[in-house]
Order: sequence, then structure tokens, then C-alpha cells
Amino acid sequence: MKKILIIEDESALQKTLGEMLSQQGYEILSALNGEIGLKLAQSKKPDLILLDLILPKIHGFDVLKKIKDNPETREIPVIVLTNLESIEDIKKAMELGATTYLVKANYSLEELTIKINQVFQSN
Repeated sequence: MKKILIIEDESALQKTLGEMLSQQGYEILSALNGEIGLKLAQSKKPDLILLDLILPKIHGFDVLKKIKDNPETREIPVIVLTNLESIEDIKKAMELGATTYLVKANYSLEELTIKINQVFQSN
């Protein structure tokens, strides 16, 4: 069973995403801040990470950088799921190693699931 780590500080969104993905057969790990998310990424080695950028404790960009700088977590695909829409933010996330950058307002849960499945199929 594939493990997905959701690093998202909005607990309602995290709960909804987690329920939807677990119904599809994924094992879900959750973190409400960047610090816990980074620890879970390193200790549990999920198959995919959904990462918000605006997070308490450690900013999402820093979490992404640390995940990609660590040889043990470098290969984990990271889908950035955020409300930040600027070209600079998108460029920075992709340069740091994000697999995909999605703006929350532009994607339904169903579309997000399709993106997740596409990432798993391409790996």
C-alpha cells in the first residue's frame, strides 16, 4: 500500500484529503506543521508528499529543500499544494525539486487525486 504524507496546517482540508485518499487505498500520514512533516518524511519514508507552503514552525520551501537535500528522502515525489500563485513561488518550488505545483483554488479533490495517480504511474 502506498503511503502519502500530507503536510497541511488547515486541519479541515487535511482531514478531507486524508479521508478521500484512504478510501482509494492509500495509507495516510498527516502533519499540521513543517517540523512534524519533515520528521515524518525522514522517519516513515512516504511514497508521496503533499506539501503546503505556508506552514507553522518550518516554511514549506524549507521543508522541500531539506527533503530534497537528504539522500534518504530525495527521491520522494513532492506535490506542492498551496494558495501561493506567483510565478516566483512556482519557479522556486520547481527549482527546489517539487514534482508538481498545484494552486488549491484551481483544483478539485477529484483532480488532485488524478494528479496523485499520475505521479505514481510515472515513477
